[in-house]
Amino acid sequence: MSLALDPRLNLRRKYLLGISGGRDSVALLHVLLEAGCRQLVLCHLNHQLRGLFSAHDAAFVRELAEQHELPFEIARDHVRRRAGRENLSIEQAARQARHEFFADCAARHRCNRVLLAHHADDHAETILFNLLRGSAGLKGIPFESVLPAGRRKLTLCRPLLGARRHEIDAFLAERRLTYRDDASNKEPFTPRNRLRNEVLPLLEEIMERDVVPALARAEESSRDDQACLDALLGVLDLLDPQGRLFLPKLRKLPAVLRYRALFSYLRQQRVPDLSRELITRCMALLDPQGPPRLSLPGGRCLRRRSARLFVEEGFRGASG
Repeated sequence: MSLALDPRLNLRRKYLLGISGGRDSVALLHVLLEAGCRQLVLCHLNHQLRGLFSAHDAAFVRELAEQHELPFEIARDHVRRRAGRENLSIEQAARQARHEFFADCAARHRCNRVLLAHHADDHAETILFNLLRGSAGLKGIPFESVLPAGRRKLTLCRPLLGARRHEIDAFLAERRLTYRDDASNKEPFTPRNRLRNEVLPLLEEIMERDVVPALARAEESSRDDQACLDALLGVLDLLDPQGRLFLPKLRKLPAVLRYRALFSYLRQQRVPDLSRELITRCMALLDPQGPPRLSLPGGRCLRRRSARLFVEEGFRGASG
């Protein structure tokens, strides 16, 4: 058997490949090589979370790169120390460290496209995770996303999103490919691990069917609905020439469109951690008697002034 790559992937381009040494990224490497994609730079970050096991992961990736005569980048970051220093969860600190590492690799190799090995089961877990934490809409993992990283912008691509975990296992077994197994993925110390190992199997038992395709279809339907709303908002032309939301137009919209307009605007401004609760609080700024500004994640704020709404850095002044 083989694994299908997303047809949007251009196999003639150069890519950085984020590779942990685990089953998913090792499978992606071999699928790419079989498809004739040779302009790859293997990029591995040692998070130093698993002692000697982490060092062995890095050595395994080095051997893979040398075996296939591919350039590679291997670096280390003490993620646990970073998490304590910056008051982050281990997962947040690890993600931040990886993004910085990818940005460094992008600069050295003059390539801002990064391939990641997320698959369909990861997509379903992400939909559930975002739904349960209150994110706006059903939000999974996109094929492509753009990530600001210092002065650079990274394009993250996920060409295995159509593949299931059991298909990846079968692919590796058929070719007798070795990989590094991270036993911590089975431990119930993160919400994602529990969703993967406890919640999804329980849902399948209750529903007596595979729930991953159903979650993916629900997310796709939600995405289509949101695209329709965004198209309508584009026709309504709610932004002034400076790119600020024009309040007189915004206030005339039905509530559902006002909500979507605020969400879309904040997403375009790259405000992180958008949730329904946050957008609801932002709606208070539409009231002329309401607060003139609201703190946003990431150290910025949403400001109302001169019949406009806009995002600015921090708090400057107090007029509304």
